[in-house]
Amino acid sequence: MRGTRARGATADEAKQATGEACAAPRRTRRRRAAVTLNEVAAGAGVAPITVSRALNNPASVSPALRSRIEQAVEQLGYVPNRMAGALASARTRVIPVIVPSLSNVVFVEVIEGIQEAVEAQGYQMLLGSTGYDLGHEAALAATLLGWAPPGMMVAGLRHETRTATLLRNAGIPIVEFMETGRAPIDMNVGLSHVRAGAAMAEHLLARGYRRIGFVGLRMKDDYRARQRYDGLRRQLAGKAAVVLFDREGGAGQGGGQQVGWDALPDLLAITPALDALFFANDEMAVGALLRARRDGADVPGRIAIAGFNGLPIAALTTPTLTTIVSPRKQIGREAAAMLLARIAGREPTTRRLDVGFTLEAGGST
Repeated sequence: MRGTRARGATADEAKQATGEACAAPRRTRRRRAAVTLNEVAAGAGVAPITVSRALNNPASVSPALRSRIEQAVEQLGYVPNRMAGALASARTRVIPVIVPSLSNVVFVEVIEGIQEAVEAQGYQMLLGSTGYDLGHEAALAATLLGWAPPGMMVAGLRHETRTATLLRNAGIPIVEFMETGRAPIDMNVGLSHVRAGAAMAEHLLARGYRRIGFVGLRMKDDYRARQRYDGLRRQLAGKAAVVLFDREGGAGQGGGQQVGWDALPDLLAITPALDALFFANDEMAVGALLRARRDGADVPGRIAIAGFNGLPIAALTTPTLTTIVSPRKQIGREAAAMLLARIAGREPTTRRLDVGFTLEAGGST
């Protein structure tokens, strides 16, 4: 038709012509903004500053008020923006803790003590495990310091030079725990492993044993076990014969029952004159006790067996295991308390604390 200009059908017209329904325009759902601290305060019926205090320092508000705020936090799904606080103060509320192992029950109990103390003050733990590798410890320390923590906790006093330099120059409180020594980087909580070895030496001497073996696992890396051996050896010098057995393999650096199980017949075959064995930890000692019972070797008649750590299983063996009890959870609590005092600007009562140990004599010696 003249005067009429032809045009192509639109996509919608084409769909209508073929009977297809036009798709409804898509609606984009707006994402809800994150819950704010002000909303939590309104929900709990308190001022925002009170919510902030309750979250950052729970002990600063009453239990009833803290419960109301926690309920509002849970109902609203509030997540505190820790980075905002970190930018304002140049520090996070995360405390890194570096340990040699997360599978060894000894360190698990220390960690529990630390966690209870730091969380009560509104801090969180950031755990790192070195696998008993001091080189890995240096890399971990550098990474964790990058989180701008207010303080840090590290197991042991022995570090590579680069690690010690990092910790000394970090400008924050540092606590080294598990052992005591004369020259900590900053603060120190633990026990003397040399004195623990000497105490076991005195116990075995008093029971009449004169040919004593110390059984460790990869002693080059487990230097705290080496310290216990040194204490044993020095105390027995001129009074009894001492043999060091450094085993390889086993379940984890801390050593497991399988190590003790395998070691007992080997050691008695190599050195038949042995009359006592002091194992680097209770797990190895328990393994040896089980093997002696299976093989019919009289304990302590044929061979006396002792351990270290004071694990609960020591009281459940037959005979009961002689062991040195290290107050592991106390070490964690005391180390955390020392660190938190410094973070809060208070000077702790001491910067070097020896928590001691207890020798519990069982039927195995």
